[in-house]
Amino acid sequence: MSNLAGLPALGLKQPRPAKDPAYLARVHDLPCCICRAFGERQTSPTQAHHVIMGRFSQRRTPDRMAIPLCYDHHQGGKGIHTHPAWWAETYGNDYDFSAATQDQLL
Repeated sequence: MSNLAGLPALGLKQPRPAKDPAYLARVHDLPCCICRAFGERQTSPTQAHHVIMGRFSQRRTPDRMAIPLCYDHHQGGKGIHTHPAWWAETYGNDYDFSAATQDQLL
């Protein structure tokens, strides 16, 4: 059930976005967007990070918004999941890197 704008009726959840494993696999092939943008040397494999900043729910963002992060910038010593406030202050919002990632892949 939806309203005229195609949105779910008030009180109903949005449908989950379709998973896109092929897109995520291609994100893994890219260099870390933080190492690249800030002139750092990437020393670990790239992982796909689903953006987390600016969300209004606990639901994971669509796969097509994922960005490439090395282990250090994802879950390591400089990781967005280990030090989110420091990460945002140092590198900015993670969703700001989604468009550039999409441009590289689409």
